[in-house]
Formats: sequence, C-alpha cells, structure tokens
Amino acid sequence: MYDVIVIGAGPTGGSAALFTSKAGKKTLVIDSNQSVTKRAWMENHYGVDGISGPDMIEIGKKQAAKFGAEFIEDVVSDIRTENGKHTVVTESGKSFETTYVIFATGMSVQLAEKIGLKIVPGTEPRIKSIIEVDAQGKTGIPGIWAAGTVAGVSMHTIITSGDGAKVAINIISEMNGERYVDHDVLKA
Repeated sequence: MYDVIVIGAGPTGGSAALFTSKAGKKTLVIDSNQSVTKRAWMENHYGVDGISGPDMIEIGKKQAAKFGAEFIEDVVSDIRTENGKHTVVTESGKSFETTYVIFATGMSVQLAEKIGLKIVPGTEPRIKSIIEVDAQGKTGIPGIWAAGTVAGVSMHTIITSGDGAKVAINIISEMNGERYVDHDVLKA
C-alpha cells in the first residue's frame, strides 16, 4: 500500500514525488516514458544554466529516489476507487493500492475522462482539455489530485515543477493534519 501514487515522471510528477518521499510518504511514480520534456532544452529554468529535458528528468528522478520514491515504467489503464482507497491498474496487469493519486500526465486527459473526472477546455495554446481542479489541486474525486499542464498551469517546466510541489505539499498537509513546510538550511 502506497501513500501516494504519481502518474507521470516529468517535471510535475518528479517534483511531487520529491516532496512526498522526502516527507516520509511511501511514494510510487508510474511513468509511460512519453513526456514532451524529453525533447526540450531549457534556458529559462531559474538557477539552471541550460539543461536538456532528459537530463532534468533523470536528475529529478534521482533526487526523489534518494528519499525512497519508487519508479516504474508502465501505462496506467484504470483507477478504481472503493472505501476511500484507490487501486491503480497498469497495462501490464499490475495493480497498486494508495490513498492519494496525483495526475501529472502533461497533455493527456484520457485516463481522467475514463474514471469520470471533470474535463474542461484547456488554458494554454495547443492544450485542448484539462482536468478541473480547485486551487489546491483537488479533483472531484476525493483523494485524486492533478498538477501541472493537465491541471491548467503554463507548460513551462519551472511552473509545472512548482505546481507539482504545491500539490504534494497540500497532500502532505492533509495527511499530517497540519500545514507541511520543508526548508533545508545550510549547515554551519
């Protein structure tokens, strides 16, 4: 049983997994290896002096794995919800139970539509549809959240990674019953 399952390991999902795993939440990331970030070059990501999308994704995955996040490559084909728990099913026939799911699926809303999430018109050029979420990232199904481009934020990696972090912090806060803060400080 996982605390959080993140669907997608691009900047949004990787950032969410970094925060949830660092907070001690058992985290699984299921990635289809289809991120558009794999074709990107970034020179507009604050604090980074140019990086390829594949390098950014690999560094992010290593950061999250350092804190215990698990990663598998597969395609999520269904999510079944019963008694406040979610069973995430993959195309390869595996299933995983969790309390929280984060959609970090970039431009893809097909799975969200299939499970009955409300889909609304997109907010960015080339993004036709997004998942309707509230300001925290909650969808209409309790325990299922969405972040990044699929939740209507700008497609820029710095913004989607920040949105993944925001949603993760909101989930951790809900799980802990108090506002979660994670600030590392330099050691003297």
